[in-house]
Amino acid sequence: MVILFKTKPSILACGSVAGPEERKSVFYSYFDAVVEDERWNQKTNEQGQAKMIQEACEIIMNKANLKNLDIDFFLSGDLVNQMTPTNFAARELASSFIGMFSACATSISSLIVASLLTELSASEYAIAGASSHHNATERQFRYPINYGGQKPATAQWTVTAAGYALIGKHNPSLPSIVAGTVGKVIDYGEVNPFHMGGAMAPAAFDTITAHLKGRNQKISDYDLIMTGDLGKIGLKILKAMFAQTGAQQNELDVFRDAGAEFYGEDEAYLAGASGAGCSAAVYYSYIEQQMKSGRYKRVLLCATGALLSPLSFQQGETIPCTAHAIEITME
Repeated sequence: MVILFKTKPSILACGSVAGPEERKSVFYSYFDAVVEDERWNQKTNEQGQAKMIQEACEIIMNKANLKNLDIDFFLSGDLVNQMTPTNFAARELASSFIGMFSACATSISSLIVASLLTELSASEYAIAGASSHHNATERQFRYPINYGGQKPATAQWTVTAAGYALIGKHNPSLPSIVAGTVGKVIDYGEVNPFHMGGAMAPAAFDTITAHLKGRNQKISDYDLIMTGDLGKIGLKILKAMFAQTGAQQNELDVFRDAGAEFYGEDEAYLAGASGAGCSAAVYYSYIEQQMKSGRYKRVLLCATGALLSPLSFQQGETIPCTAHAIEITME
């Protein structure tokens, strides 16, 4: 379903924080902060992730010259069971909190809800985004971190990062949100948790197609269409699906993927990066800054999420996926 935002809520400020491994990211120079210790000197990975979320929100408030009490809503999620890192960070932020879970698509689903709240004049300032933590996530979905098992070439590396945006009333000098598409749950029968790109690509195709149709637009109407953590293989599948619809190579060149590019061509990360914090950290640092610099005028961001759990995988279920998209413009 396509939603049009008549008031064009703006991204007033962004905050991104990443872990030590993420110094190797090609987007490293765009991040606001990089921590030296993955646990941030806390006792657990989850506590370190909560601290990372808090830091990203504090960066936003400092940029916008706001305080906790100025924030009407905090919309966020992560990949840990019960989203405890986000919940504990929300406790410290002390704003009205809506916990959200669309797996790795949360970076955009939270932005859509924040934009709706602004559109309805229910919020003056809302912080939206997502985070992920490599160690906290990997040990849930795959196997103990220190096990050292061999991963297949289709596997991706869950990033330790948090990315958030401050959403408020329209400002013509800042990136503004004009439309969004809430995706459906798409399941092509993939059962391999090491092949997330293949599982999520059909959901990205479905959402982007729905957005283009609903907006009566073409791929070429955008300077950039960036998906979130399909990885190198998933991005190839997505382009192949659009090629089957008649899209030409020059149109396909508009497609990029945050996960495919996150660690560059380093083969140690196999098919690329993943995690709810992957697209969030890239969208709410690199993309925002590129739009403000004038490089991009119209961008479609589409975050993808695999809606599986350790339990559903153990029960032999397939991997349902979703994708949510947001259209951002500069006047």
